[in-house]
Amino acid sequence: MIYTYNDKNYDVEIVKKNNKNTYIRIKDGVVYVTTSKYTTIRTIKKIIEENTKSINKMIDRYERKEEKKKHFLLFGKKYNIIYDDTIKNIEFTDNTIYVKSEAKLEKYIKNYMKDVYLNHLKYWYNMFEENIPYPNLKIRKMKTRWGVCNTSTHNITLNQELYRYDIKCLDYVIVHELSHLIEANHSKKFWNIVEKYYPNYKAIRKQLRD
Repeated sequence: MIYTYNDKNYDVEIVKKNNKNTYIRIKDGVVYVTTSKYTTIRTIKKIIEENTKSINKMIDRYERKEEKKKHFLLFGKKYNIIYDDTIKNIEFTDNTIYVKSEAKLEKYIKNYMKDVYLNHLKYWYNMFEENIPYPNLKIRKMKTRWGVCNTSTHNITLNQELYRYDIKCLDYVIVHELSHLIEANHSKKFWNIVEKYYPNYKAIRKQLRD
């Protein structure tokens, strides 16, 4: 069975198990349909037709992830990477990074990312008119959150993966967490503060969810 979306064909793999419900997921460019061993092909085709919108969204997410794997992303800009043992210092052109090894690149990005995060935190802190404490910055990889604010210790933790997104995403997350130093929850008052300093926050939130 073939599923077509955006003029591209995707194989459909049917996995039958001893379960009642039917689940659809995308893995390695294949549409997997996990269903009951009693579900007929006709029923499966109908389920796929009824869930076209959801399947298309799953494919879009999959294709975006695959595109990210092909390029190195640094604050939203794509770079090709060329590794060369003879290169002593990392070099950037408009669309290419020349570096000795992956380890050297990771070390450079870690230091560069920290400087960018610190500078943007300082910038947005100075933009706030409210009297808030200057936060301690922590950077680490998080699976489910882009940022965390501990209002008792005044620690703000930012997800290191933000460096792969447009710099606007980093700015929004910083504003979001700084706003928690004024309003700890996600009340209407909190979102009014976020909007005060970052009026376009809804579009950025959508971008980060995608």
